[in-house]
Amino acid sequence: MTVTRAVVRASSYYDSVTLMRLQQALTRLEGIEAAGAVMGTPTNKDLLRQSGLLAPEAAAAGPDDLVVVVRATDPARAEAALAALDSLLERSRARPAGPGAYAPRSIRTAVRLLPGANLALVSVAGRFARTVCDQALGAGLHLFVFSDNVPLEDEVALKDAAIARGRLVMGPDCGTALLGGVALGFTNAVRRGPVGLVGAAGTGLQEVSCLLHRLGTGVSHAIGAGGRDLSAAVGARTMLQGLAALQADPATAAVVLVSKPPDPEVATKVLAAAAGGPKPVIAAFVGAGTGAAAGASGAAVPVVGTLEAAARQAAGLVAQLGWPLDSPEELVEPSLPPAVGCPDRGRRYVRGLFAGGTLAAEALALLSASLGEVRSNLGGGSPPLPEAERGRGHVVLDLGADEFTAGRLHPMLDPELRNRRLVEEARDPEVAVILFDVVLGYGTHPDPAGAMLPAIAEARTAAGGRPPVFVASVCGTDQDPQPRAEQVAKLRDAGVLVAPTNAAAARLAARLAGGAVPDSGDDHPAPGRHGRGAGAASTARAGAHPDLLRLLGEPLRVINVGLESFADSLKSQGVEVVHVAWSPPAGGNLRLAELLTRLETDRRPVGTDGQDG
Repeated sequence: MTVTRAVVRASSYYDSVTLMRLQQALTRLEGIEAAGAVMGTPTNKDLLRQSGLLAPEAAAAGPDDLVVVVRATDPARAEAALAALDSLLERSRARPAGPGAYAPRSIRTAVRLLPGANLALVSVAGRFARTVCDQALGAGLHLFVFSDNVPLEDEVALKDAAIARGRLVMGPDCGTALLGGVALGFTNAVRRGPVGLVGAAGTGLQEVSCLLHRLGTGVSHAIGAGGRDLSAAVGARTMLQGLAALQADPATAAVVLVSKPPDPEVATKVLAAAAGGPKPVIAAFVGAGTGAAAGASGAAVPVVGTLEAAARQAAGLVAQLGWPLDSPEELVEPSLPPAVGCPDRGRRYVRGLFAGGTLAAEALALLSASLGEVRSNLGGGSPPLPEAERGRGHVVLDLGADEFTAGRLHPMLDPELRNRRLVEEARDPEVAVILFDVVLGYGTHPDPAGAMLPAIAEARTAAGGRPPVFVASVCGTDQDPQPRAEQVAKLRDAGVLVAPTNAAAARLAARLAGGAVPDSGDDHPAPGRHGRGAGAASTARAGAHPDLLRLLGEPLRVINVGLESFADSLKSQGVEVVHVAWSPPAGGNLRLAELLTRLETDRRPVGTDGQDG
């Protein structure tokens, strides 16, 4: 007879990678049928409940509490597993790479170990990110802030402090950047070329950069701004910095701006800045409609509604400017195989399960235009989906949103949450199509398509009779650590319909569900306003701080604070990086940590970060 046992440790913070390793170690123990190791956030407790692992003591845990649950074949094995918790935790912690390697415990010490460091990559839990970022800015570093769940007021304060110092804050909740060919966070291997990108949309930047590569051109730099940068509160602080820098960058001939629907007033400000610059700009405001905006100069900035349209227009534009295209791929819309159609009259809904937020937003806009009401956790005018629960009708979920990632790994790293949801949706007799993305590149799961195959097989079995149709797109290139062609082949061998772009996958899903085919948004080519010489040789520097231009022009030297996998990714690219063995102050007790921070700030000079301890 199976038993379930749980341990709750109050105010004991562990990062999501450590918890994933701990959970895997527990499940390998003899007699353990299932295990969970999470921080006690509402979402994580709901996942434990869905798995039948929410013991009564775990239900009362708070978001700063460690929750460990095991289901075992008998009480003795359950107790033995929990008795081994401390040793398993120690083995699960991230360790310095290499025998005898030293990992400093503070940014100040890391900077001393890496003279000339110019960037901090921060991926600690959001509630601790402000303190770490303040320390990095105090040390003179630019910031790439992967951390999500960071308070909005902290983001504004950080960006204002950075601008005053001539520094750039990419993020918070910034998943992607590509600086001088170096991939930060979730980024793909693409050729270098004349198109510069700035995006308040991580997977939006990935999709456009990959499509540019596949269309035969390449990327000079891709600057991430963070998902809230074009909100009214943040006011495009980072996007405007990035735009000014790319307009002054000699390696950039044209610029693409990428965002989910921005605040209208902020969009007007950004488009005016774009139209007034020396280089042509295309704006991909996903889901916000298409058209052109005129700036003070009278020049038009084309606004497109899909990432695919932005990439196609940018590739055509740089070709007009004189840059040759290298073996461009034709992005052919798939025709519907004769044997595949809407499974039956009862199955009529599309359920989108996305790891990428911008890809989800693009699919939501296209499906809504074709099918009518689509419910989502993305907001932006879509009908609400309370607590992101399984919905009715057409649904698109961003499973990388804050409510799903608090205290657990992003779905691009850990497919468990999406796999479970995929099986659930397949059981719904009204679901006709399950639409999803597969995102490749540095920092992501080593085999994302392969990790989904068991769930796809289970979903087909769970559906019984005639299952829903699975439709996917694969964001990546054949130069990625997981070559795109291999990932596409795995999905197709499993019976998944794979489209060449995310937008094409959404259009295919709409057709399968009986909707009208949405417009591709690619009917109006971008105007060619400049010759090649004007675009490449421009030295206009209005609004671009010299230190930011140096960041684009010099080799990166990185201080990594948080997920060690990001340090490993940078090292694999030949980047000099020092990983900080960070742990939250006061053992993760947020109130006590804030008190200690205030006391430390009161007694030390501004710009220092305390001693190693």
